[in-house]
Amino acid sequence: MNNIQRKVVIVGAGAVGATYAYALSQSGLAEEIVLIDKNEDLVKGQVLDLLHGQPFIPTVKIRAGSSEDYTDARMIVITAGAAQKPGETRLQLLQKNAGIVKSISREIVEKKSEGLILVVTNPVDIMTYVAIKETGWDRHRILGSGTVLDSARFRHLLSQHCGVDVHNVHAYILGEHGDSEFAAWSLTNIAGMQMDQYCPLCNNCIDWKSVRKNIEQNVRKSAYHIIDAKGSTHFAVGLALVRITASILRTQNSVLTVSVLLDGEFGLSDVYLSVPSIISDKGVVKIMSTSLLPVELRLLEKSATILKEAINSLTSEQ
Repeated sequence: MNNIQRKVVIVGAGAVGATYAYALSQSGLAEEIVLIDKNEDLVKGQVLDLLHGQPFIPTVKIRAGSSEDYTDARMIVITAGAAQKPGETRLQLLQKNAGIVKSISREIVEKKSEGLILVVTNPVDIMTYVAIKETGWDRHRILGSGTVLDSARFRHLLSQHCGVDVHNVHAYILGEHGDSEFAAWSLTNIAGMQMDQYCPLCNNCIDWKSVRKNIEQNVRKSAYHIIDAKGSTHFAVGLALVRITASILRTQNSVLTVSVLLDGEFGLSDVYLSVPSIISDKGVVKIMSTSLLPVELRLLEKSATILKEAINSLTSEQ
């Protein structure tokens, strides 16, 4: 690799890729940001727009690139793919995006990249699985954005309901980044207090079970509401990607609910799911063996079953 150790290549210059590049450029994390897209006019326009803001941001090189940039990239972030349309589930994107991710993965291997791959393309758990099968890389080097954003939405809603700064709310959404995701209430706390302990003190809950159900449902439907209103989600996901990037480029060892390949953890194997994992410069350093309630383990298994069925259907149609 060359001496640029913080080079991030973004594949896909659409709404998500460009918003991520915009947020990343302001973070000071990367030395070089490279955008790649088959639409050459689009990528040129996005790069030029970003470059015009350089007087207002930390020093960073921003340019359009090609597959040659995979070779010495520290991170390759795949956002390319068909966008989720109003009323369309993430799993319905399966067939059209699998071919795109496969093609990109082959090029990354051909260019002998030594970096990490972060997959964002939906349905992200399946697309990350497609990427690892196509590359043959070790599981620590390929991760998906998973439910990092969903967990942020969960924390936001709890913060609003409980009247507590979102930074003091600790909560995770686990499983599929999609309709079978679930809130891990056993891991949810405010200042170390489990929700069953905290709720009697806040006076905001008449029926806590109903509140829980509504909050979890709102998290699950958040993306659909935004897509119905404006066509796509990109601001919050761009920030979520910067958070993952920071943990990798700064070796932060952060616990994030990225999508990881399970190999016996939680009794599950050969499937990408979002569970709390330590993320650092080597990628997925450790998958946390978190104690979940029996009902949560069943929900995690349900997510795994849904994703495996989708993967099998993809394989059978090829």
